[in-house]
Amino acid sequence: MPKIVFPVSRIEGHAQVVIEVHAGRVVSARFKATEYRGFEHFVKGVAPEQMVVIVPRICGVCSTAHHLASVKALEMAFGVIPPPLALSIRELLMLGQMIQNQATSLFLFTMPDRLGLSSILEAAGEAGSAEQLSSLAHRALQVRNAGTKLIDTAGGQFIHPVKAVIGGVTGGIEEKLAETMHGTLMKTLPMACELFDYYIEKSVALKEQLGTWGDDTPTHYIAAVSEYRPDYTGDSIRIMGPDGRILATFPASGYLNHIQFEESEYSYSEKSSYGGKVFRANSLARINLADYMGTPLADRYLEQFRESFERPAHAILLFDIARGIELIYALERAIEILRQPLDNDETMVGYRTRDSEGYGLVEAPRGPLIHHYRITNGIISEAKFILPTVHNIIAIEQALRNSVERYIDSDRIDMEIERAVGRVVRAFDPCIACATH
Repeated sequence: MPKIVFPVSRIEGHAQVVIEVHAGRVVSARFKATEYRGFEHFVKGVAPEQMVVIVPRICGVCSTAHHLASVKALEMAFGVIPPPLALSIRELLMLGQMIQNQATSLFLFTMPDRLGLSSILEAAGEAGSAEQLSSLAHRALQVRNAGTKLIDTAGGQFIHPVKAVIGGVTGGIEEKLAETMHGTLMKTLPMACELFDYYIEKSVALKEQLGTWGDDTPTHYIAAVSEYRPDYTGDSIRIMGPDGRILATFPASGYLNHIQFEESEYSYSEKSSYGGKVFRANSLARINLADYMGTPLADRYLEQFRESFERPAHAILLFDIARGIELIYALERAIEILRQPLDNDETMVGYRTRDSEGYGLVEAPRGPLIHHYRITNGIISEAKFILPTVHNIIAIEQALRNSVERYIDSDRIDMEIERAVGRVVRAFDPCIACATH
């Protein structure tokens, strides 16, 4: 049976899309993770305290989320409640992760799709558009860099942060350092709004060109947001049905009662579903589940989004617009926290190790991330990582099939199909390094 293979670029990690065609009909559309990591095996036998340093190496992009999920799993196992100041600094860490990731996905990965380019960086020197594109690339990198600096400020280093420990964080943020970071984000916020407005304008133009916002099949959504607004360090997962009703709310420890997993014969990444039904994680899930954002500019963008697309919104190119709303929210929320004293109270409490079991949950940029550890005889005897990209695999393949069918018939294959495949995959912003942990 003829196959069309597309390596996918501008995503985190290595993957390809394989389309099987017979007599002008699409028989299957498969998303294949082509690398394997094996961290669930590597960490067996290590001391629990070492996990918070080891697991960020699962992924250079999502290291902050793994760092915090690990700490939370061990605190549950040892019965530790960290002090409020430590929780504020951890929230700053997750906001830095969100700024860094959403800026990368929006302006470096998917903006070129809106402009008909392969990269805003490569195109910056092209005749006739050099000045505009150079400015665009420069500002995009500045916004991304603000997220990196925030991770550095709150986490001790910009990649693989080290500051979160069992019982809290190793220290507060000095007033002068907090002021400097606050000033950086204040300068970054209007720049991010300008870029996002431009991104929306180009997304509308792309929709007019394609005649669609992409696969809009009504589906389920999963996210670890609070009952009303985003909370990237929260403790509950919620599932929304295709009509917007909340069908389930559960802690990380209850994930096996609600999420079903299956191995793949052709990919290193497994797949998950909600009782056999397709669901989606990531930005669109969070925007659909949140009643409001809780910061002025992000709430204004959310109101405009709901006026245009209603709630729940289903079209996949709206993942990208939702990502922009979250970028603005993360900047505003971090500015709020940095106005507070962050070095005036205890940041850590003591603890005793014990043989037990723990679950750690954070809402990573790609959705709910769970670390599940079992500790026996003082060492990690079992570790399970529940990765958000896994929740999107079935939805990605469904969207791919719906998209490529537009470009294949019995007489020809429209070469627009290659760009369509890239747009679909990048809308979900998968992280393959995490998915094949």
